[in-house]
Amino acid sequence: MSEAPRSQFLSLHLLETLVAVLPVRDENGQPKSLVYGGAERHMITSQARRRAERVYARDRANAGLGALKGRSMGIRTREWALLAGRELESAHGWEREEAVVTARAVIEASGLKFGDLGKKTVANLTKVLIFAPADAGSRIAAHIAEHADGIRQWRDGYLLAQADTARKPRRGPKKKTDAPPPDEEGGAEPAAKLPPLPKAARDAVLLALAPRDAVDIALYGRFLAEIADSPNVDGAVQSGHAFTVHEAEQIDDFYAAADDAKLDRKRNALSFLDAADDAGAGMTGYQSLISGTFYRHAVLDRTQLRTNLRVAGMTQDEAEEAAVDAEKEFVNAFVEAFPEAKKNSTASTGSLPALVLAFEGERPYNYAAAYQLPVDESPESAGGEGPAGPAAVRRLLRHHAFVSRRRADLRTARVLTYDPRIDDILGEPGLAGAASVVERAEDLTP
Repeated sequence: MSEAPRSQFLSLHLLETLVAVLPVRDENGQPKSLVYGGAERHMITSQARRRAERVYARDRANAGLGALKGRSMGIRTREWALLAGRELESAHGWEREEAVVTARAVIEASGLKFGDLGKKTVANLTKVLIFAPADAGSRIAAHIAEHADGIRQWRDGYLLAQADTARKPRRGPKKKTDAPPPDEEGGAEPAAKLPPLPKAARDAVLLALAPRDAVDIALYGRFLAEIADSPNVDGAVQSGHAFTVHEAEQIDDFYAAADDAKLDRKRNALSFLDAADDAGAGMTGYQSLISGTFYRHAVLDRTQLRTNLRVAGMTQDEAEEAAVDAEKEFVNAFVEAFPEAKKNSTASTGSLPALVLAFEGERPYNYAAAYQLPVDESPESAGGEGPAGPAAVRRLLRHHAFVSRRRADLRTARVLTYDPRIDDILGEPGLAGAASVVERAEDLTP
């Protein structure tokens, strides 16, 4: 019997309870929030979640772990000139300064803008983050080294013209009748024209920066506006902002940090006055922390993923194999990965979800509406729903069962829990419905 064809979209829904954490914050160091259902909710942005998942999958692949082990992955950085320069230095024997200057000139002449040459901290960084395969720097360096003589000659002319342009003032808008002749004293000379990068070198840079077979670029997409002929990628993953299923509650934690040297002197003081001199904390301050049960949601578009891999140059069979592996790792990252802000002071990355619900459909399904009315955590005897975790699970499963009866395309529903209380809830008659209870994240997808 042949396996039934899979639907285009895989919808993932997750509930997790976090205590005294701050996974993401705004420009003032405060927790991010949104208003939904007339109540303020804590929010963990989709950007923070997506990066955590992407980096988690990449690091596992690079370490030879998971479904994507050994596959090409990408990195998002502004340091491509520095990476190519280091490769020229370490692998091809160039001097460091010449290597970085050459790599910067080549990449810049390909169409990417860099920081101000007068500012050392940004001079060799692109203006925007570039998401490209991890080996892009070494590919650019290899082409430069292979054509070193021609590129050095072009580079010298390019830098000379660039310096000449920087020295000459720009000619302001003037009426033709008022414009002085170019050779008249005080007149502005036309800026020197920058010599174009040899076509072979530009093609090599564009190929190096192209998505190629980087699986995480096919999953999450990329947008590069500065180079019109460098392909953009529509991501196959949709992610929603996570938010608390109940009204937000925030605490401002006062902390006092001890100065070890002061305390050692105070402990060994021979008089009251000496001890008083070393009294007091070394540093004090406040930090905001949040707690709550969060709902988050993501969707994988299987058709878009396969299209991205085919466009990157894979055959149909190669794209199918890579897509199956990418789906497994994406689901695993959705369950396992967590933003690392304040991970050492809050142990936030050790959290496990209370419930994960996965199912297929012919369109995405977002169940945020199940929590438009905030969960009332007061006791059930007082008219509330009790603790938010179990209450949110019951709401989610009932919502899914209700939708499933009205949408014929929903199928292969699976649920996973790491909470024994929730496992008991899944055993309640009719609550899990047609969903299969699984025990491992890799079993959430067929």
